[in-house]
Amino acid sequence: MSGRMLVLPAGAVEHDQSPEEAAQAVLTGLPDGLPVRRRVAVDQVQMWRRKVITHIVVTAPLTRGQAETLTYRDPRAEVRVLPTVQAVAALPERAGARALLGLQALAIGALVYVRDGEIQRLESVPPL
Repeated sequence: MSGRMLVLPAGAVEHDQSPEEAAQAVLTGLPDGLPVRRRVAVDQVQMWRRKVITHIVVTAPLTRGQAETLTYRDPRAEVRVLPTVQAVAALPERAGARALLGLQALAIGALVYVRDGEIQRLESVPPL
């Protein structure tokens, strides 16, 4: 990766926001906002002093032009859109596994809950 670090778009979910609304605040640049469809996974890990909860959301497909207009909330970051296989291969192991789990949940129309690396339950969601 030639000295660059790959980071998935991330940001805090405030008390008055849904994870979908928080995703809108992380990646901006589209006139109508990021086309978030739904959450596909919730991953919860107990760290030493705090619990970290990661929400994975899926957007509608973007055209190349739309992807090029995206900006990350941190102006120092470079937004790169990669094919799924390349993106998953470039991620650290845990993040790659989380991304694949989200894709699988999308494929079966479910919301997956993971606690400390173990799948807890699947809930069906309405079709897209």
